[in-house]
Amino acid sequence: MSASPTAPALPAFPFDDHDLARFREVQRLAYRCAEEVAAWLAPGVTEREAAARLRRALTAAGVRDFFHVPFAWFGDRTAFRHFRTPLQFFPGGRRLAEGMPYILDCAPVVDGYTADIGYGGTLGPNPVWEALDRDLGAYRELILREVRRRRPLAEVYAAVDALIDRHGYDNRHRVYPGRVIGHQVTRLTARGPAGVTVFGFGVRTLQTLGRELIGERLQGRSPLWADGRASRHAPTPGLWAVEPHIGFRDVGLKFEELLVVTDDGAHWLDDDLPHVHRWRERAATGTKEEGADR
Repeated sequence: MSASPTAPALPAFPFDDHDLARFREVQRLAYRCAEEVAAWLAPGVTEREAAARLRRALTAAGVRDFFHVPFAWFGDRTAFRHFRTPLQFFPGGRRLAEGMPYILDCAPVVDGYTADIGYGGTLGPNPVWEALDRDLGAYRELILREVRRRRPLAEVYAAVDALIDRHGYDNRHRVYPGRVIGHQVTRLTARGPAGVTVFGFGVRTLQTLGRELIGERLQGRSPLWADGRASRHAPTPGLWAVEPHIGFRDVGLKFEELLVVTDDGAHWLDDDLPHVHRWRERAATGTKEEGADR
Protein backbone atom coordinates (compact mmCIF):
# COMPACT_ATOMS: atom_id res chain seq x y z
CA MET A 1 0.00 0.00 0.00
CA SER A 2 1.45 3.39 -0.96
CA ALA A 3 1.53 6.48 1.22
CA SER A 4 -1.78 8.33 1.40
CA PRO A 5 -2.09 11.34 -0.96
CA THR A 6 -3.67 13.30 1.90
CA ALA A 7 -0.69 12.76 4.20
CA PRO A 8 0.96 15.95 5.57
CA ALA A 9 3.55 17.50 3.25
CA LEU A 10 7.10 16.40 3.97
CA PRO A 11 9.57 19.05 5.16
CA ALA A 12 12.30 20.40 2.89
CA PHE A 13 15.78 18.86 3.03
CA PRO A 14 17.40 20.60 6.04
CA PHE A 15 21.13 20.49 5.18
CA ASP A 16 23.48 22.21 2.72
CA ASP A 17 26.69 20.90 1.12
CA HIS A 18 28.79 22.16 4.02
CA ASP A 19 26.64 20.24 6.50
CA LEU A 20 26.89 17.05 4.46
CA ALA A 21 30.67 17.41 4.27
CA ARG A 22 30.86 17.74 8.07
CA PHE A 23 28.61 14.71 8.62
CA ARG A 24 30.81 12.77 6.17
CA GLU A 25 33.97 13.77 8.07
CA VAL A 26 32.54 12.53 11.36
CA GLN A 27 31.38 9.25 9.81
CA ARG A 28 34.85 8.64 8.34
CA LEU A 29 36.42 9.47 11.69
CA ALA A 30 34.17 6.90 13.37
CA TYR A 31 35.13 4.20 10.86
CA ARG A 32 38.85 5.01 11.19
CA CYS A 33 38.64 4.55 14.94
CA ALA A 34 36.68 1.29 14.53
CA GLU A 35 39.33 -0.02 12.11
CA GLU A 36 42.06 0.93 14.57
CA VAL A 37 40.39 -1.03 17.35
CA ALA A 38 39.65 -3.97 15.03
CA ALA A 39 43.37 -4.19 14.20
CA TRP A 40 44.15 -4.25 17.94
CA LEU A 41 41.68 -7.03 18.82
CA ALA A 42 43.23 -10.30 19.98
CA PRO A 43 42.17 -13.50 21.77
CA GLY A 44 41.18 -12.83 25.37
CA VAL A 45 40.04 -9.22 24.88
CA THR A 46 36.63 -8.59 26.47
CA GLU A 47 33.75 -6.60 25.02
CA ARG A 48 34.18 -3.99 27.77
CA GLU A 49 37.86 -3.60 26.92
CA ALA A 50 37.11 -3.21 23.22
CA ALA A 51 34.36 -0.64 23.83
CA ALA A 52 36.64 1.31 26.20
CA ARG A 53 39.45 1.21 23.64
CA LEU A 54 37.05 2.53 20.99
CA ARG A 55 35.99 5.38 23.24
CA ARG A 56 39.62 6.30 23.92
CA ALA A 57 40.39 6.26 20.19
CA LEU A 58 37.46 8.57 19.48
CA THR A 59 38.41 10.90 22.30
CA ALA A 60 42.02 11.03 21.05
CA ALA A 61 40.62 12.00 17.63
CA GLY A 62 38.86 15.00 19.17
CA VAL A 63 35.42 13.62 20.01
CA ARG A 64 33.92 15.11 23.17
CA ASP A 65 30.32 13.97 22.93
CA PHE A 66 28.42 10.87 21.83
CA PHE A 67 25.00 10.14 20.40
CA HIS A 68 25.39 6.88 22.31
CA VAL A 69 28.32 5.21 24.06
CA PRO A 70 30.49 2.77 22.05
CA PHE A 71 29.38 -0.87 21.98
CA ALA A 72 31.18 -4.14 21.24
CA TRP A 73 29.62 -7.56 20.75
CA PHE A 74 31.49 -10.87 20.36
CA GLY A 75 30.49 -14.39 19.32
CA ASP A 76 26.79 -15.25 19.46
CA ARG A 77 26.15 -11.81 20.94
CA THR A 78 26.68 -10.40 17.43
CA ALA A 79 23.36 -12.07 16.60
CA PHE A 80 21.73 -10.74 19.81
CA ARG A 81 20.84 -14.26 20.85
CA HIS A 82 18.86 -14.44 24.10
CA PHE A 83 18.69 -10.64 24.44
CA ARG A 84 15.65 -9.83 26.56
CA THR A 85 16.42 -6.44 28.20
CA PRO A 86 18.18 -3.24 27.06
CA LEU A 87 20.96 -3.86 29.58
CA GLN A 88 22.09 -6.89 27.55
CA PHE A 89 23.14 -4.58 24.72
CA PHE A 90 25.87 -3.07 26.84
CA PRO A 91 29.35 -4.61 26.47
CA GLY A 92 30.10 -7.37 28.94
CA GLY A 93 32.78 -9.84 29.88
CA ARG A 94 32.57 -12.03 26.77
CA ARG A 95 36.13 -12.76 25.62
CA LEU A 96 37.12 -12.87 21.98
CA ALA A 97 38.51 -16.14 20.62
CA GLU A 98 39.86 -17.33 17.29
CA GLY A 99 37.15 -17.58 14.64
CA MET A 100 34.69 -15.39 16.56
CA PRO A 101 32.71 -12.64 14.82
CA TYR A 102 32.60 -9.20 16.37
CA ILE A 103 30.70 -5.95 15.86
CA LEU A 104 31.89 -2.51 16.95
CA ASP A 105 29.30 0.27 17.09
CA CYS A 106 29.91 3.92 17.89
CA ALA A 107 28.19 7.28 17.44
CA PRO A 108 30.51 10.28 17.87
CA VAL A 109 29.32 13.89 17.80
CA VAL A 110 31.60 16.73 16.68
CA ASP A 111 30.26 20.30 16.72
CA GLY A 112 26.77 18.83 16.75
CA TYR A 113 27.40 16.72 13.63
CA THR A 114 26.62 13.08 14.35
CA ALA A 115 27.60 9.73 12.90
CA ASP A 116 26.34 6.29 13.91
CA ILE A 117 28.28 3.38 12.48
CA GLY A 118 28.53 -0.41 12.72
CA TYR A 119 31.73 -2.28 11.86
CA GLY A 120 31.77 -6.08 11.61
CA GLY A 121 34.59 -8.57 11.32
CA THR A 122 36.02 -11.86 12.55
CA LEU A 123 39.14 -12.85 14.41
CA GLY A 124 40.38 -15.34 11.85
CA PRO A 125 38.38 -17.38 9.30
CA ASN A 126 34.68 -17.95 9.84
CA PRO A 127 32.78 -19.45 6.85
CA VAL A 128 29.35 -18.48 8.19
CA TRP A 129 30.41 -14.86 8.57
CA GLU A 130 31.84 -14.90 5.05
CA ALA A 131 28.52 -16.18 3.69
CA LEU A 132 26.60 -13.43 5.50
CA ASP A 133 29.00 -10.79 4.26
CA ARG A 134 28.65 -11.94 0.66
CA ASP A 135 24.92 -11.21 0.90
CA LEU A 136 24.98 -8.09 3.09
CA GLY A 137 25.64 -5.68 0.22
CA ALA A 138 22.30 -6.60 -1.36
CA TYR A 139 20.51 -4.94 1.56
CA ARG A 140 22.34 -1.67 0.96
CA GLU A 141 21.24 -1.73 -2.69
CA LEU A 142 17.66 -2.73 -1.82
CA ILE A 143 17.19 -0.01 0.79
CA LEU A 144 18.47 2.72 -1.51
CA ARG A 145 16.30 1.54 -4.41
CA GLU A 146 13.12 1.37 -2.34
CA VAL A 147 13.70 4.71 -0.61
CA ARG A 148 14.24 6.34 -4.02
CA ARG A 149 10.85 4.96 -5.01
CA ARG A 150 9.40 6.84 -2.01
CA ARG A 151 7.85 3.69 -0.59
CA PRO A 152 6.65 4.08 2.99
CA LEU A 153 9.36 3.21 5.49
CA ALA A 154 7.37 0.28 6.90
CA GLU A 155 7.16 -1.20 3.39
CA VAL A 156 10.91 -0.84 2.88
CA TYR A 157 11.36 -2.64 6.21
CA ALA A 158 9.08 -5.42 4.92
CA ALA A 159 11.13 -5.66 1.70
CA VAL A 160 14.29 -6.11 3.79
CA ASP A 161 12.54 -8.83 5.81
CA ALA A 162 11.52 -10.59 2.60
CA LEU A 163 15.11 -10.61 1.33
CA ILE A 164 16.33 -11.94 4.68
CA ASP A 165 13.84 -14.80 4.35
CA ARG A 166 14.97 -15.55 0.79
CA HIS A 167 18.58 -15.70 1.97
CA GLY A 168 17.64 -18.07 4.78
CA TYR A 169 18.77 -15.72 7.55
CA ASP A 170 16.85 -14.06 10.33
CA ASN A 171 16.17 -10.43 11.12
CA ARG A 172 18.20 -9.27 14.13
CA HIS A 173 17.31 -5.57 14.01
CA ARG A 174 13.88 -6.62 15.29
CA VAL A 175 15.63 -7.21 18.64
CA TYR A 176 16.63 -3.55 18.96
CA PRO A 177 14.37 -1.46 21.19
CA GLY A 178 11.38 -0.50 19.06
CA ARG A 179 12.41 -3.05 16.39
CA VAL A 180 14.13 -0.19 14.53
CA ILE A 181 16.20 -0.63 11.40
CA GLY A 182 17.21 3.03 11.51
CA HIS A 183 16.60 6.48 12.94
CA GLN A 184 16.86 10.08 11.83
CA VAL A 185 20.04 12.01 12.54
CA THR A 186 20.01 15.78 12.95
CA ARG A 187 22.63 18.26 14.04
CA LEU A 188 22.49 18.31 17.83
CA THR A 189 21.73 21.81 19.06
CA ALA A 190 20.50 21.07 22.58
CA ARG A 191 22.31 22.61 25.51
CA GLY A 192 23.83 20.55 28.27
CA PRO A 193 27.08 18.96 29.36
CA ALA A 194 29.04 17.28 26.57
CA GLY A 195 30.09 13.68 27.15
CA VAL A 196 27.53 13.00 29.88
CA THR A 197 25.36 9.95 29.17
CA VAL A 198 22.15 8.54 30.62
CA PHE A 199 21.25 4.91 29.85
CA GLY A 200 24.00 4.95 27.20
CA PHE A 201 22.73 8.03 25.35
CA GLY A 202 24.24 11.52 25.50
CA VAL A 203 22.24 14.13 27.42
CA ARG A 204 22.15 16.35 24.32
CA THR A 205 21.01 13.35 22.29
CA LEU A 206 18.08 12.71 24.59
CA GLN A 207 17.05 16.37 24.51
CA THR A 208 17.20 16.50 20.70
CA LEU A 209 15.49 13.12 20.25
CA GLY A 210 12.68 14.12 22.55
CA ARG A 211 12.09 17.34 20.64
CA GLU A 212 12.27 15.57 17.26
CA LEU A 213 9.99 12.75 18.38
CA ILE A 214 7.30 15.16 19.52
CA GLY A 215 7.60 17.33 16.41
CA GLU A 216 7.48 14.40 13.99
CA ARG A 217 4.59 12.69 15.77
CA LEU A 218 2.56 15.91 15.55
CA GLN A 219 3.03 15.67 11.77
CA GLY A 220 2.05 12.01 11.63
CA ARG A 221 5.64 10.85 11.16
CA SER A 222 8.32 9.24 13.30
CA PRO A 223 12.11 9.75 13.49
CA LEU A 224 12.38 6.03 14.28
CA TRP A 225 12.23 3.61 11.34
CA ALA A 226 10.46 0.40 12.31
CA ASP A 227 7.79 -1.90 10.90
CA GLY A 228 4.73 -0.53 12.63
CA ARG A 229 2.02 2.06 12.08
CA ALA A 230 4.29 5.00 13.00
CA SER A 231 6.52 4.23 9.98
CA ARG A 232 3.73 4.11 7.37
CA HIS A 233 4.89 7.32 5.75
CA ALA A 234 7.28 8.22 2.96
CA PRO A 235 10.95 8.72 3.93
CA THR A 236 11.36 12.11 5.57
CA PRO A 237 14.02 14.31 3.92
CA GLY A 238 17.16 14.46 6.02
CA LEU A 239 19.74 11.98 7.26
CA TRP A 240 18.95 8.47 8.47
CA ALA A 241 21.33 6.11 10.27
CA VAL A 242 20.39 2.75 8.75
CA GLU A 243 21.52 -0.63 10.12
CA PRO A 244 20.13 -3.82 8.57
CA HIS A 245 21.28 -6.60 10.90
CA ILE A 246 21.17 -10.21 9.70
CA GLY A 247 21.97 -13.43 11.52
CA PHE A 248 22.43 -17.13 11.01
CA ARG A 249 22.71 -19.37 14.06
CA ASP A 250 25.32 -17.78 16.36
CA VAL A 251 26.72 -15.29 13.85
CA GLY A 252 25.36 -11.80 13.27
CA LEU A 253 26.51 -9.06 10.92
CA LYS A 254 25.39 -5.57 10.03
CA PHE A 255 26.53 -2.31 8.54
CA GLU A 256 25.40 1.07 9.77
CA GLU A 257 25.88 4.31 7.91
CA LEU A 258 24.11 7.53 6.98
CA LEU A 259 21.53 7.63 4.19
CA VAL A 260 20.75 11.01 2.64
CA VAL A 261 17.08 11.45 1.72
CA THR A 262 16.53 14.60 -0.34
CA ASP A 263 13.33 16.21 -1.58
CA ASP A 264 13.46 14.22 -4.82
CA GLY A 265 15.96 11.39 -4.34
CA ALA A 266 18.31 9.54 -2.04
CA HIS A 267 21.94 8.43 -1.83
CA TRP A 268 24.31 7.01 0.72
CA LEU A 269 26.36 9.79 2.27
CA ASP A 270 29.66 8.09 1.44
CA ASP A 271 30.89 5.09 -0.53
CA ASP A 272 34.44 5.33 0.84
CA LEU A 273 33.68 2.90 3.67
CA PRO A 274 35.29 -0.39 4.77
CA HIS A 275 32.36 -2.68 3.98
CA VAL A 276 31.80 -1.09 0.56
CA HIS A 277 35.48 -1.56 -0.32
CA ARG A 278 35.33 -5.17 0.89
CA TRP A 279 32.35 -6.01 -1.29
CA ARG A 280 33.84 -4.31 -4.33
CA GLU A 281 37.16 -6.11 -3.92
CA ARG A 282 35.36 -9.45 -3.61
CA ALA A 283 33.29 -8.71 -6.72
CA ALA A 284 36.41 -7.71 -8.66
CA THR A 285 38.23 -10.86 -7.54
CA GLY A 286 35.27 -13.00 -8.55
CA THR A 287 35.13 -11.39 -11.98
CA LYS A 288 38.85 -12.04 -12.52
CA GLU A 289 38.51 -15.66 -11.44
CA GLU A 290 35.56 -16.17 -13.80
CA GLY A 291 37.60 -14.66 -16.63
CA ALA A 292 40.51 -16.96 -15.88
CA ASP A 293 38.17 -20.00 -15.89
CA ARG A 294 36.90 -19.04 -19.34
